[in-house]
Amino acid sequence: MLRVVLFLALLAAVVYAVFWLLDRRRTGPRPPGEGGGRGGRPAPRGPVGPDDDEDFLRELDRKRRHKRKEPDEGEPA
Repeated sequence: MLRVVLFLALLAAVVYAVFWLLDRRRTGPRPPGEGGGRGGRPAPRGPVGPDDDEDFLRELDRKRRHKRKEPDEGEPA
């Protein structure tokens, strides 16, 4: 009788593991920071507005410096 109970418990564990793996494969891996994870680091967030974008600010500074240099060069007459 004990052997039957142990066999059924082992069979139940194997069936559970198979269905768990099938369900996990169906849903696919989740990106980091998305719900369902156990703690960890949240995914990095992108710029929210233009004032948070480093490339945008760098381009503004470059244009501002370029405009300052233009009047100093002088225009040919």
